[in-house]
Parts: sequence; C-alpha cells; structure tokens
Amino acid sequence: MRLLLLGCTGFIGSELVPRLLSSGHKLTIVSRMKKRKPKISNLNAIDFINANPANLYCWKDSTLINSLTNAEGVINLAGEPIAEKRWTKKHREEIQRSRFQTTQYLINAISKLKRPPSVLINGSAIGFYGTSLKKRFNEDSFAGTDFLAQLCNQWESIASNKPRKTRLVTVRTGIVLGKDGGALGKMIPVFRSGFGGPIGSGKQWMSWIHRSDLCQIIEQALTKKSWSGVFNGVSPNPVTMAEFCNLLGKSLNRPSLVTVPGPILKFLLGDGAQVVLQGQRVTPKRLAEAGFKFNYPNLDKAFEAIMDS
Repeated sequence: MRLLLLGCTGFIGSELVPRLLSSGHKLTIVSRMKKRKPKISNLNAIDFINANPANLYCWKDSTLINSLTNAEGVINLAGEPIAEKRWTKKHREEIQRSRFQTTQYLINAISKLKRPPSVLINGSAIGFYGTSLKKRFNEDSFAGTDFLAQLCNQWESIASNKPRKTRLVTVRTGIVLGKDGGALGKMIPVFRSGFGGPIGSGKQWMSWIHRSDLCQIIEQALTKKSWSGVFNGVSPNPVTMAEFCNLLGKSLNRPSLVTVPGPILKFLLGDGAQVVLQGQRVTPKRLAEAGFKFNYPNLDKAFEAIMDS
C-alpha cells in the first residue's frame, strides 16, 4: 500500500517504519523533526516531508497534498508526549493542539479528495477511560472525566468525521514497552544502578504492550477490512506497578526495593504525574474477538525479549 505517516519518527515509528517497509509498503513520512532515516537498507521506499502537520500552512503544501491524494492509507500518531513535562497551562495547550489540529487538518484534507484513502489508523490512548484502582475497562466502557479522558475523547471525535469511504481504526495504546524509549527506557538505567522500585503506592494498574505487538496491530489494521472502530492496544495481562517493578528487577538481576514517593513525582511533573500514579486496568476485548495473537502476552516474556534485543 501507499501510506502517508504522521508522527511516526519517534519511539513507536522506529520499529513501525522498518516493519512496514519489509512488508512492501511505500511510505511518505511527515515530521516536524529534522529528516531522520531509519537504519534499513531499502531507503528508496521512503519519502520525507519536513513539516509540522499541526500548522495549517503545512496543508497548503502541494507535495503533502499530492502524497495524501495518492495514499491508500494514512497512519496518524502525531502528538506531543504526555508525561515528560509538567502540565503547565501552556503545555496542556500544546498537548491538545498537536493532536486536535493535526487530526482536524488531516480530516479536512481527506474530505476534499475525490478518492480518499481507504483506511485511516488514528492514535488515541487508554487515558480515555480515566483512572481507577478497582474498575476494569474494555472498548465498551465509557469515557472518564479527567484531562486525559477529555483529550482522547475529543481527539477520537475529530477523527470520526472522516469520509464514509474511509475505514477508521482507532488504537487506544497503553504503556508501550521497548528498551530505547518510553517509560521503560527511563526505568532501565535506574534499576541497573540498584535504585529501582515502585512509584507511588505500587497498587496502580499498568496496562502495557510490547512495541512489536503494537506495530503488528497497526499493520494488520491496514489490511484487515473487517477491522473498524476502537481497539485497545494493550496486552491481555495488565499488572500492578509493584508487579511490574518486581519483574523488571528480576529481568535485570537487580533489586526492586526503593519506593519513589508520589509527592516527588508530582513535584517533577505536576498534574502529569497522574499518568504514572493512577492507572487503569484495561483489556483488549475486541482484539481477542478478532483472533489477534500476541507475541508477548505476558510481561516476563516481554521483558526477556526486550533485554535480549
């Protein structure tokens, strides 16, 4: 397929792009970052457009519009990272703007095409459900009411205005695991130094997914015409923070003893600390119904594969 990719030059894209290329897809990548080529041999299959898709002027560029016109599918994962800075008013606005405006401009551009792309894979997150220590969530659960829930709800609502001929698959991702980025990438050095341990109470749920499984979900969603609507991009086996840290310590042959108090994280990240301090227990009901097979359904095997990579 000829694919247009937005927001795919980061942690997830570093594995997704080579995977799509190895499957024979032709890619055009739109990124506000400087041109960044994956370490793969078949670079001729990639076109890069250096632009910020959250800015309207980007969508007046003929190169981008031509690429969109020729695209059979679009993957939109664009968005400012959620839990790396304090949630100041300015940063909240950037988190929203990077998702809402990118997606709105994309939908506007697709809607003007005589032949829109056959499929749109749009990002979201399990933050949609809000947080809870006791509740269980699946794709049938209602949206929460906090900032992240409202963010995801509105982001998904904008994407839902796509043309009728374009199949929409929304992937609500959990905590994506890989050695070279995301939450785990920050935790590994701490644990290796012997100072790892649970953050907060340790009772909060962590709904996680190995990056390879997430990339497999996205790739299958491109071609499986029976897939549409929302899919939770999480493993079928969520764990508590305490269990997560215990297994991580074992995989590194290091202790998991040093508890990081919640107030310290709140001091560093402000309201953004809730991403780590308050979790949600989410299951991939629709993936199970679709017969999707996880390569890493259990956390111990996921850690084993990551540490060996």
